[in-house]
Amino acid sequence: MIFKNIRMILRELSKQKLRTMLTLFGIFWGTTSVILLLTFGIAVKASTSKTMHGMGEAICVIWSGKTSISYGGFPKGRQLSFYNDDAQYLKDQVPLIGEISPQYSRYDIAVNVGDKKQNFTINAVWPEFQDMRNMVPREGSRFINNLDMENRRRVVFIGNEVEKTMFGDTNSVGKMMLIDGIPYKVIGVIIAKEQDGSYNGRDKYAIFMPTTTYLGIYGDRYVNNLVARAKNVNQTSQMKKAIVEAMAKKYRFAPEDTQALPIWDTTEYDQFLGTFFTGFTIFLGVVGVMTLIVGGIGIANIMYVIVEERTSEIGIKRAIGAKKRVILTQYLIETFVISSVGTIAGFLFARLLIFGINKAHLDDFVGVLILNPTIAILTIIIISSITFIAGWGPAKRASTLDPVVAING
Repeated sequence: MIFKNIRMILRELSKQKLRTMLTLFGIFWGTTSVILLLTFGIAVKASTSKTMHGMGEAICVIWSGKTSISYGGFPKGRQLSFYNDDAQYLKDQVPLIGEISPQYSRYDIAVNVGDKKQNFTINAVWPEFQDMRNMVPREGSRFINNLDMENRRRVVFIGNEVEKTMFGDTNSVGKMMLIDGIPYKVIGVIIAKEQDGSYNGRDKYAIFMPTTTYLGIYGDRYVNNLVARAKNVNQTSQMKKAIVEAMAKKYRFAPEDTQALPIWDTTEYDQFLGTFFTGFTIFLGVVGVMTLIVGGIGIANIMYVIVEERTSEIGIKRAIGAKKRVILTQYLIETFVISSVGTIAGFLFARLLIFGINKAHLDDFVGVLILNPTIAILTIIIISSITFIAGWGPAKRASTLDPVVAING
């Protein structure tokens, strides 16, 4: 019975070759569009988020600025500066802080390895800096630790491009390098990572050492900036407010003076990206759904024609006792058969395109395309809904035809 119905459906569709092909193409291309557009949207979002998080996860970068409000007898325009103990002060005063590190920086510092010489940025940080800034050491190496800090060891953690420039293809871990003429031992190398965001240059071109070692050699009075992260990322805003209040109390400036203590909160950018790409993905999905709706209109058109041509047959079935729901179900099944052919073809074509794009190594532009099961399920739901709506009208009309009128028609 099933094969008989399929043969009957194919016979009816063969009478409307052009209309059928156009309808199938509409469903085929609509399916491909929905899958590809949603997959592209998710891939671009993931790629952008990954490069942004290369700089760090949910961190706040804090600088000292100039006061813009007169406060406590001090005029506006007063330049503030951070000291080495400010990081510990904030950690003691603000319980919401999970990790914090001061950051000293020097630029274009001469580095020598054998006969090779190059200038790089030098940063001095605490061990907590590693997790906050996603400084993942390569296998067999490590980041700065507390013992390095306590013993003021002359050790450095270097960027992968620093290693490539100064050591070539040789493993630099355990080797020595001269920084400003002073020997340091390389204890770690950062793994290659994507990093779009930056406030002090890319990590792959930088060198990091313990703050205690740095201060023992250079003796800087002021810290360039602080990096902090909340224990709970959802409390980042409260942490920032508490940091400003604590520093305002110590340095006597107005707590509402935002220019006195500029803070770059990367969680705000994450929230913006989330909102933007959600809207972007919805837009792409709507574009694909509109294509599917055009295909659905084609299905409805074909089914109305089929019902019109089979009016007498429907009348005979009704006259010999066929129930309305049987006829209704039959025409809905025919509708879904037409839709399924276009859907399966579109799904397979989309998979083929995704495979081809990934093989073309376009990761830097669109990220890695992965057909998420959620997208596949969502696409099936959308197509099924459009198909049901498109087929319901013709099927309902066929099931409610008056037998006498249908036979005479």
